[in-house]
Amino acid sequence: MTFVKFERPSFFGKRRDEFFRAYDAKYGQGNWRISWEWAGETILFPQMCLIYEDGYYHDSFNREALWKELVSVGKNVYDHDEKDIESGLDYSVQKGIATHLQDIAIRRVVFRRGWKFHGDKLVQIRSHADYWGAQLSPGRVPFHMPENIIAPHLEGWWDYNSIEDAYQSDKILEVKKEVLVNILEKLGRFPKERMKWK
Repeated sequence: MTFVKFERPSFFGKRRDEFFRAYDAKYGQGNWRISWEWAGETILFPQMCLIYEDGYYHDSFNREALWKELVSVGKNVYDHDEKDIESGLDYSVQKGIATHLQDIAIRRVVFRRGWKFHGDKLVQIRSHADYWGAQLSPGRVPFHMPENIIAPHLEGWWDYNSIEDAYQSDKILEVKKEVLVNILEKLGRFPKERMKWK
C-alpha cells in the first residue's frame, strides 16, 4: 500500500511517544510513518541519520581544533541522560523518552576521523547555555547542504540552516493512501485531494 505525504509535524521532543500514540489512534498502527524529503526523494530514519551525521563530519574539518579539544577533555558524550552512551554508534538504540542523535553522530564522527576520546569526563551536548552545547548542539552547527532544506523552514529552538533545521524542516508524516482516502471522504475533501495523487 502506498504512503502519501500528509503534513510536516516538526519537533516531537519529550512528547514523541504522545504524538506516536495519537497517530496510532487516528490512523491505526502500521498505517503511518515518519520520513524525510531529501533531494526530491523520500527517505527513512536510518538514511536521514547518516545525512545528519555528515553535517557533523563536515564540521569536524571546519572546526578541527574544537573537535580535538572535545576528545581531549571528554571520555564520551551524551544528550539527555548519561545512559545515552549505551546507544554507542547505533542510531536505532533509543532508550529514553526523546530521540537523541547528536551524541551518536559525534561518536561516529570521532570514529570516522580515526580519533578516540581520552579525557576523564562525560560531556553533555545539549543546552546552548553551556559551552559544549553552544558549540556542538545540532541547533547551532551549520548544515553542510542547506539547499536541501525544505522551504519554508520550520521555526523552533534551532538556528536557521543548522543540522536540526534540516532534520525538522525535512521531516514529514506519511499516511497510507487508502487510510487517508477514508479520512478525507468523511471530511468531504476526497475528490480534490485525489487529483493530486494521479
